[in-house]
Amino acid sequence: MDTVTYPQDEVAAFFRDHLLPVRKAHDAEELGPLFAIVWTPTLILLDALGREHHRTVGFLDPDELVASLLLGMGKLRLAGDGFEECRQFLGRLLDEYPRSEFAPEAVYYSGINLFRQTYDPGELGAMYQRLQREYPASGWCNRASPYSIL
Repeated sequence: MDTVTYPQDEVAAFFRDHLLPVRKAHDAEELGPLFAIVWTPTLILLDALGREHHRTVGFLDPDELVASLLLGMGKLRLAGDGFEECRQFLGRLLDEYPRSEFAPEAVYYSGINLFRQTYDPGELGAMYQRLQREYPASGWCNRASPYSIL
């Protein structure tokens, strides 16, 4: 990823603007076993307390890497009740990378984010309907299928 993905302006800007990157060898004694890293590259998004919120394993092209990082940032914000920030990160992913492999998961967590703000079960039903319409073959559509009755 050093030769293709990381040098891209879009990727470098995302790291600069949103992350504090730490790079370690996968077999580093102090981190490798702690995070169960079995293949490289592995990118793990942690919160300030060191809790993992998102992980990607393997090579991603620049667009997919940014989409993955947007998803991870959204999930991190959702876990901390940063509802507006979550909406912004996931919304950017869906606006800029709607065909990304990470887009269906972003739709899923967008619905969860809205539900956690409003406690309106209709938000979960709307999330399922969007997944059914835009990503019907996605595993995330299957995971959301219980909400089809809402």
